[in-house]
Amino acid sequence: MNDLSKGFEFLLGHATFKLWPDLPRDMQEKLFEAAVPDDPLLRYSFAVFLHDHHPRTAHPPKPPPPEHRQTL
Repeated sequence: MNDLSKGFEFLLGHATFKLWPDLPRDMQEKLFEAAVPDDPLLRYSFAVFLHDHHPRTAHPPKPPPPEHRQTL
């Protein structure tokens, strides 16, 4: 890979990071899987980084157990 290709990859990565909070969740997951497919430690570190920098990427809270839900 030449320097120009590396530069374009850097720019695309930077743009993706800037737009990350606005991307649909399924697109975030696809990009995450493409970025770190095979390294559990890197996946964990990357997930923590994204959650720390983009709170919207944190998993939504789990719904309360059925006995604590209000009925309409």
